[in-house]
Amino acid sequence: MSQVPSPHSLLLVEDHRDIAALIFEYFEKRGYTLDHAADAITGLHLAVSNTYDVIILDLRLPGMDGLSVCEKLRREARLTTPILMLTARDTLQDKVAGLEAGADDYLVKPFDLLELEARVRSLIRRHRAELTPEVLRVGDLSLDLGTQEVHRAGERLEISPTGKKILKLLMRASPNLVTRREIEREIWGDELPDSDTLRSHLYNLRKAVDKPFREPMICTVQSLGYRLIKPHAEQTENQP
Repeated sequence: MSQVPSPHSLLLVEDHRDIAALIFEYFEKRGYTLDHAADAITGLHLAVSNTYDVIILDLRLPGMDGLSVCEKLRREARLTTPILMLTARDTLQDKVAGLEAGADDYLVKPFDLLELEARVRSLIRRHRAELTPEVLRVGDLSLDLGTQEVHRAGERLEISPTGKKILKLLMRASPNLVTRREIEREIWGDELPDSDTLRSHLYNLRKAVDKPFREPMICTVQSLGYRLIKPHAEQTENQP
């Protein structure tokens, strides 16, 4: 059966020639267009100079590792293109480090090309949905899903990529409870971190969202999870 041509474009940053050749052959047969960089500097240049649907980024690269490349793309170039990180390291600590650097997904070598394509397609669908002009609002807090900018009371907040993912879950559910397990599975999948990892992310999120302001919005429901509520003053004003 012939493959349906895909309009999607990918950037592959991978220094292992055999792996790069296999990925190229597989995706080109399915109608994708690809650019390839065998080192970090070339990868950075291509990523900021062109538009891609997904960047497939190897963790170990000559000149600069994939974590540093990912951080530069997110924090310096402000690039929102989905990033799928490839690595031979399969520890939870490595996965958390990749996600914290701004990666959207993480695939351990060796991998099946069918799974790689499934993850690429999932990232494309998710990113296109987030590019729709949607802004989440709870009280004076807003999260623009297109630009990924967070504001409260007109002030821009600096929040990590993982913190924004948690905040998005809380805002979509507000004022209802989101359990710890729901947050962990959404962010880390089946590779659940230890309890201190989520606690650390919530601590940093609270520092950004609550600490600079008079009224907190992130509430802990003991032993269950978290809720995001409007400031008390605004709730009072909206009561009949």
